[in-house]
Amino acid sequence: FFFDLSMSKSNDASGRKRVLVIGAGAAGMAAAWSLGRFPDRFEVVVWEAAPCAGGVATSEDVGDGVVINDGVQGGAVSYRNTLLLHEQLGFQSTPVHMKISFGKGSAYWGNYGEETELIRRLGGEIKRFEGVLRWIGRLEPLFVALPISLVLRVFRFSKDFQERMVYPLVALFFGTGNQTHRVSSVLFARVFLDPQLRLFDYDPKMLLAQSPQMFAFAPLRDIYKKFVEATNAEFHFGRKVAAVDRAGDAVLVQDVAGARERFDEVVFAGNAEGVLKMMARPSRLERFVLGNVQYYDDITVTHGDLEYMRRHYEIDLARPDQYFIKTYDQDPGKCEMSFMLNNYQPHVSGCKTPVFQTIFLDERDRHLWTIDEIQEDKVLLRKWWRQFAHTWRHFLFTVPLMRFLQGRRHSWFCGAYTLANTHEIATISGLAVAERLPPPPP
Repeated sequence: FFFDLSMSKSNDASGRKRVLVIGAGAAGMAAAWSLGRFPDRFEVVVWEAAPCAGGVATSEDVGDGVVINDGVQGGAVSYRNTLLLHEQLGFQSTPVHMKISFGKGSAYWGNYGEETELIRRLGGEIKRFEGVLRWIGRLEPLFVALPISLVLRVFRFSKDFQERMVYPLVALFFGTGNQTHRVSSVLFARVFLDPQLRLFDYDPKMLLAQSPQMFAFAPLRDIYKKFVEATNAEFHFGRKVAAVDRAGDAVLVQDVAGARERFDEVVFAGNAEGVLKMMARPSRLERFVLGNVQYYDDITVTHGDLEYMRRHYEIDLARPDQYFIKTYDQDPGKCEMSFMLNNYQPHVSGCKTPVFQTIFLDERDRHLWTIDEIQEDKVLLRKWWRQFAHTWRHFLFTVPLMRFLQGRRHSWFCGAYTLANTHEIATISGLAVAERLPPPPP
């Protein structure tokens, strides 16, 4: 489409830059909040297709006065920016110690308690894997394009070690789902070695022997409502972008209702595939970098079916486990995961009956799912999610090349996909864009 460049002006009378932030999730809100601290430089406008801010960080009523967080549960101590923002908004996150139950029966293991049969059987490989991770850390440029499945095969690790221990662990902590075998081996090394990302130290006997401190967030809808109130920006909820045209010195944007506006800069704070769809004329580099981010459809079922959990997980209500991971017997390289919200979210802890969330990963693997075994009368909520995969291609062709997109054609990009699928990375990326976006000339 084409715009009339004489339409609504961008810079206002004071010479401020007019900036549009598309998306009010963690990244978009961080960018808008940070830019809004300088009202003498920027006029900040936010368009969000949803009726409220938060993106995937949502809260839902599931009946009997119980409110849960879904999509985002909490974070690690390394979530410094997220935690500081929440504190500044008047919300304190609740410390919790992560306790995890992997597998069932002879394949069961966890991050606390005594050694299990699986850990004893794979003890030699657990010890050897630490050395491999350190070599990966030293030689990152050589390993970045190597998927972890290839590295594990080359170093002759057993199928059980790969599928029962390594893949479920990283699928849980980094949201890599059933694409974990395709993840860059560098990400695995950073799970244990990177001081900014690691949650625990490597244990050469048990792989995990710690209950690392985490934080459970307060109800996210309350946090993001306050976030909007504290941000010096003009918000438009329920306003979906139809097209963005970067024409010369202007950014021309049309919503689905046909209304058009002109801006000086645009911050794309949605997912990569959505950004590409709304661009009127993406460059070849934008198509390549953003097009390498691959997405999959997952579904979360919030329920109270204790019998389902007992059939598929090693669960004992007397234990304070929060996370449960199982691998499918038909395809042990793929997994399903669940949470017991009573043991994690403080606003659910007082609920008299157990509240679980079970995530079924990648709709293309639906033939493996046991979703139909959950009793219908126990289901509290179903929600579909669009998630990206941390494939080696993502770390080779998207992450290092994002820098070459930033600022070109008055366009800026933020979101978890720019590095790794965590709420903290999304927040950091939004703050980083705001830091780099140049003010108007004097």
